[in-house]
Amino acid sequence: MLPHEPARGAAPGTLQIESDAPPRIFVMDFGLEHLQEHELEKIDDVIPYLDKESITWIDIRGIGHQPTYERLGEIFKIHPLALEDIVNVPQRPKSDVYDDQQLIITRMVNIHEGGLTSEQMSILFGKGFVVTVQEEPDVDCLDPLRARIRAGRGQIRKIGADYVAYALLDTVIDGFYPVLEHYGELLDELELRVLSSKAASSNDIFALKRELLALRRAAWPQRDLLAGILREDSPHITPETRIFLRDTYDHSVQIMDMVETFREIASSLMDLLMTGVSNRLNETMKVLTVVSSIFLPMTFVAGIYGMNFNPESSPYNMPELNWHYGYPFSFALMAVSAATLLLYYRSRGLIGSKGDAYSQARRLLKGKPRKKAKK
Repeated sequence: MLPHEPARGAAPGTLQIESDAPPRIFVMDFGLEHLQEHELEKIDDVIPYLDKESITWIDIRGIGHQPTYERLGEIFKIHPLALEDIVNVPQRPKSDVYDDQQLIITRMVNIHEGGLTSEQMSILFGKGFVVTVQEEPDVDCLDPLRARIRAGRGQIRKIGADYVAYALLDTVIDGFYPVLEHYGELLDELELRVLSSKAASSNDIFALKRELLALRRAAWPQRDLLAGILREDSPHITPETRIFLRDTYDHSVQIMDMVETFREIASSLMDLLMTGVSNRLNETMKVLTVVSSIFLPMTFVAGIYGMNFNPESSPYNMPELNWHYGYPFSFALMAVSAATLLLYYRSRGLIGSKGDAYSQARRLLKGKPRKKAKK
């Protein structure tokens, strides 16, 4: 998906908003002793909250209705380039420091309707306020943070806006864990299906690899974003908050390692699928070969006695044709040859053997105890 960039030659800071649908605006104004939470009809309704000695979190869900965002830039005195990065999605996760505020652009992932969704979220914070802009109006992973603010747990209502910005970024990073858990379960299910030959196909594995690639594209820049925030000397982030950001950086590194591990497992699943297909083909060829070799001596006997030699012309022309037990003897000869080959193949482990490595792996993954080998 290409970013919604303005036309060529447009002035820096030009907004490109295609939708006319107004976004939903929510405000949470809180301090140590109070909390107010409302949905606003228009962006100007946020102005009375900015004059208080409290922290105001304005959560804007959806990018639409250009006059709303133009007015947002006027109220919070947002730099035109920062406002352009907020609305012209998608942007690579980054952090830009301005005189009175700092902009952090990150990506938020969710499992929605059975598939991966990735959206941009912008966090703009300054003295006493935090503004978040979500690309999608209906899906986010911020409910745990809202619950913390409502309950007043921890330091969320005691420290400044930079800590709230950290908490938002930390919640976004932690939102990757449920998504990774979802794909971990999918990988386990696919592995069982591949080993048990139950409707697992290369299309399923390729679809999973594509989603893991999209997850990697969302997770990889987060690590660079947090490393950049820790390196830069921002006047808007206190040393106390910077310590908490180190923990978030550690989470981003852990998430990236898990994504890479899942991608390697998905790649090995394709090799496992091809191995299973090859093994099943070999089993089929083995069965056909055994059946053909069993019928080969029977066919030979039937062919010998099917030749039209006249025993009356010579005593050497199949004298057993005139024997009283000749017909039962031919059947007995065929049965003995078939039984002999069956016993030979079984003694060699070519038939009736269930102790091969492939079968043992399937039983182990299904939770069944492995059959001990005979001494």
